[in-house]
This record gives sequence, C-alpha cells and structure tokens, in this order.
Amino acid sequence: MKLGAITLDCPDPSVLAVFYQQATGLEPHPKSNADFAALSSEDGLVIGFQRVEGYRAPRWPGQTVPQQLHLCFKVEEDLDEAEARLLELGAGKPDHQPHEAARARVLTDPAGHPFCIVRG
Repeated sequence: MKLGAITLDCPDPSVLAVFYQQATGLEPHPKSNADFAALSSEDGLVIGFQRVEGYRAPRWPGQTVPQQLHLCFKVEEDLDEAEARLLELGAGKPDHQPHEAARARVLTDPAGHPFCIVRG
C-alpha cells in the first residue's frame, strides 16, 4: 500500500492551493476547479483541497473543533527563515508551541489547519 493523496476540507480550495504551492513548490493538478484544487509532487503524491460549505477551522491546541490531522514539512533552510516566509504567504503562528523552537514550529495555514515545520 502506498499513500496517493491527502485532502483537506476548506472554505476556498484555490486560496489554499496557492498557499501550499508557494510554500512547497508543488505543481497545480490539471483538473483543479472551484470546488476542488490539488497539487502534485514528482513522486505522484497529491495534496487536495475540497470546498466544504459551513467549514469550521480547527482550534489549535484546543479541541472544540479538532484538528483531525496535521501535516509536517521538513525544511532545509533555517527555521526562522522558513517561518518568516510562510507568515508572509498567509500562515499564522499559534501561541502554543509544544516543541523546542530550534527543532520545530507549529503554524496554521490560511484555512486554520495546523502544520509543523521541522529541520530537515
């Protein structure tokens, strides 16, 4: 078994696809549309973003609206530089940071999904 795709619920798939494209450099999937957008990696993994009416963003670290999953990204650059670039792209930084700042950071994407950046 090999993982082929991960899909995130969101209010606006194209906005989230642009954020992750700029953050990761992944290529837009040719069948993206207003209700479903996706990015593809060279190894075939697809990250999808599907429109959900009445979407409620996860509340990190609380569980009133659980995160259900989060993505972790290895970064080759300095974590401070990666964090600054992601914040400029529209990420948020929650106050709660469960890891040592030198090792990993928790950020949120524009739809509120938490994700981690870790030193690669």
